[in-house]
Amino acid sequence: MSQHPSSTARRCASAVFVATLLATACKTTPEPAKGPHAIPFEQKMAWILELEDRRILRREAPPAPPVEPVRRGRSPQAAPAPPASGDLVVLITDVDARIRRRAALALGRVGLAEAVTPLSGLLSDTDAEVKQAAAFALGVIGDASAAPALVPALTDPAPMVRGRAAEALGLIGAKDTAAAVGALAAEYAHHPSVTGRQPDDEMSVPPEAEAFKLAIFALVRLGAWEPLAAAVLEGDRPLTRWWPVAYALQRINDPRALPALRQLVDGQGKYTTAFAVRGLGALKDSSAAPAIVPLLNGSRGLEVTVSAIRAAGQIGAETAVEPLGRIAADRKADPNLRLEAVTALGSLTGTGALAVVQDLITDPWPVLRIAALRSSAAIDQETFVVILASLDPDPHWTVRSALAGVLGTLPADIAVDRLRAMLADEDKRVVPAVLRALVRAKVPDAGDLLLARAKDLDFSVRAVVSDLIGQVKPPGGAEALREAYKAALPDLTYSARTAALDALASYGAGDAVETLKTALGDREWAVRVRAAELLDKLDPAGDHRRAMRPVPGPAPAAYADKTLLAPDYSPHVFIETAKGTIEFELAVLDAPQTSRNFLTLARKGFFNGLAVHRVVPNFVVQDGDSRGDGTGGPGYTIRDELNERRFVRGTVGMALSWKDTGGSQFFIVHSPQPHLDAKYTVFGHVVAGMDVVDRIQQGDVIQRVRVWDGRGWQ
Repeated sequence: MSQHPSSTARRCASAVFVATLLATACKTTPEPAKGPHAIPFEQKMAWILELEDRRILRREAPPAPPVEPVRRGRSPQAAPAPPASGDLVVLITDVDARIRRRAALALGRVGLAEAVTPLSGLLSDTDAEVKQAAAFALGVIGDASAAPALVPALTDPAPMVRGRAAEALGLIGAKDTAAAVGALAAEYAHHPSVTGRQPDDEMSVPPEAEAFKLAIFALVRLGAWEPLAAAVLEGDRPLTRWWPVAYALQRINDPRALPALRQLVDGQGKYTTAFAVRGLGALKDSSAAPAIVPLLNGSRGLEVTVSAIRAAGQIGAETAVEPLGRIAADRKADPNLRLEAVTALGSLTGTGALAVVQDLITDPWPVLRIAALRSSAAIDQETFVVILASLDPDPHWTVRSALAGVLGTLPADIAVDRLRAMLADEDKRVVPAVLRALVRAKVPDAGDLLLARAKDLDFSVRAVVSDLIGQVKPPGGAEALREAYKAALPDLTYSARTAALDALASYGAGDAVETLKTALGDREWAVRVRAAELLDKLDPAGDHRRAMRPVPGPAPAAYADKTLLAPDYSPHVFIETAKGTIEFELAVLDAPQTSRNFLTLARKGFFNGLAVHRVVPNFVVQDGDSRGDGTGGPGYTIRDELNERRFVRGTVGMALSWKDTGGSQFFIVHSPQPHLDAKYTVFGHVVAGMDVVDRIQQGDVIQRVRVWDGRGWQ
């Protein structure tokens, strides 16, 4: 059997890691009750996995076995024990803290408001980790009724319970609790674990510092400038250069943060500087150009350079045109930086680098050609039209699709005939962009064009047609959308059906409610979720979230499978590319079904040969799309497994369209992204090859994905 390098050490480390997690969770836990009818730990865990995956609170109890009548001459027999059945509300009272904690998390994932009361009671549990899980779960549910129970938890003796309570209040959007959350942040702001942090510290953060971080992130979600400023500033001076402070000040998007952000641009810390620069750009602080433009030289690292390029474009820094032109023209520079520079030049619309941008319209990299087309049209539309007349159709469909979008920005007399011709493109992935451009150009027969395409064989075309019908609202549009939903029922993917529902909802309750209620019984859970969201707005009196349950279809994996309940190893995934190999460890305890789904797809070879369809430097690399246009997947969806893991550099997450729409598309983050926390499932972390992640470009291909599961390669 082939062996992974250092396989014995890695296998032992993984086994110890998992065993330690399980042991730590029950250090202060009394022994489970013993007795003839004691339910094994594994059975309770299997129930929990089933209930959270099926999005229900309890299983229906199996019928009790019949009781035989007592016959003459025989002693009365004890009645048989009632059959066991899973109930999350019962399981959060279990004697085993591991079960209470895991059941609390499951209640959050199920997402029903009726779980708020039992979870609120769990905030007084004797085990701090159980209380943390309860607070987190209340935040995931997002129901405002949980706020009164969470506010007292802000003063819990355990710092992490306090932090999780603050996080939950932020997720709920409980704006009237901002002062209490701010008081928690201010209390920890001067703690040595906060003031002593290095700017880029991400891992191994003490609980007091973690609670501070969660509190200021919650204040951002609450849009609470005054409590945030009171916690992290002395006058206009930041109390610390630790990156969470810079993140919070830029993310809250308040002009009063500008003085502090200007100070945070200078000094150490790539994350701190990058977030501060991003904030200056988002606030369009034109006076910040002297601080931003020098950062374009690349001396501070990729994170800072990318943020400076984007900010220069946002603030309209004319002095940036020359250095951006140099980056764009430098064929030895990082391709992703060149791409960002070309995009920023399009925002600046200065003609100083126009020749460089125009030259890149024929670059070998399709993604750079796209950016050059867009920026050339933005800088000098008249010259672009002349260049356009001399261009042959691009060999790559993504460029043709992007060109359709550019044509949609041009005068109709120039664009419309070209766009109509592009409707016959040999690649159906081009057609959606053409249709959007024609609608943007307000062609008089837009409605007829859309209705004629409503039965297209390509699901992505049908999805865009439905979306545009909802915008244009041609005569007969509502009926066409009802038919579009029915016609899409055989589709393996959900996108055409949900697009029809979204567009139909825009017509109002009278046209939409009946079809939406039918969709609550759709065979695909993701469609049911979307239908319920729309019905909550159009028919708020209905109990739609109960009507759509339970999740239909077979289980993703057997709930009693030992590798889900108590895995011996944490499998490692190896993504092989021409630029090197990326290795990440799966979070099998925190996201068991998501991890299993990824392993199953990898073992089938699903990812082999797929192109990376999305790269946003200093944000994410995303892959797993079988179509390459952002709409592809495995033909089914899995449920979210939101957990307490953070999105820091190297975190692997599951991509979504909305709740519970995961499948095969995954992403790896380049840098901390706190706004994704508790919104997307974390199911792994890169342990080797982040330099490869940094070098990946859009269009690079996954050559092969292999799995080391503790026993061998797969």
